[in-house]
Amino acid sequence: MNYHLEQAGVQDLELAAPLFNDYRVFYGQQPDLAGAHQFLEARMDNKESVLFIAVTGEGAYRQAGGFAQLYTSFSSVTMQRVWILNDLFVAAEQRGKGLGSLLLTGVREFARNTGAKGLELTTMTNNTGAQRLYEAHGYSREDEFFSYHLFF
Repeated sequence: MNYHLEQAGVQDLELAAPLFNDYRVFYGQQPDLAGAHQFLEARMDNKESVLFIAVTGEGAYRQAGGFAQLYTSFSSVTMQRVWILNDLFVAAEQRGKGLGSLLLTGVREFARNTGAKGLELTTMTNNTGAQRLYEAHGYSREDEFFSYHLFF
């Protein structure tokens, strides 16, 4: 199948929400398709994220095989926007077909076109497949800073 990248809108939620739900399940969450739909819709309505989907087909035969979601942040030091590649997921049956690369290339182009300083992402330490993909696309692992989290 030939996939291409599209910036998703509210009209694409029926394609994106099942992938987002599967992404959450991949990270150990309980399935919640309605919640996934509502979450993505709220991010779009509030202009809090930018969502890209890898799509094939047309009309009723349109399918999404993966997605990437960006959140915006800023570097106070350089006074520039930084995009956080918070979510990247390819459906299990579509892995190994270049969709991860398609998504990474698309978000990189989007970040450059918005004048951003760059992209940042985190991944689990045992997600070696994703790490190889990111490094193949020019991402470098951060060794200079420690990351800390405070969750409530």
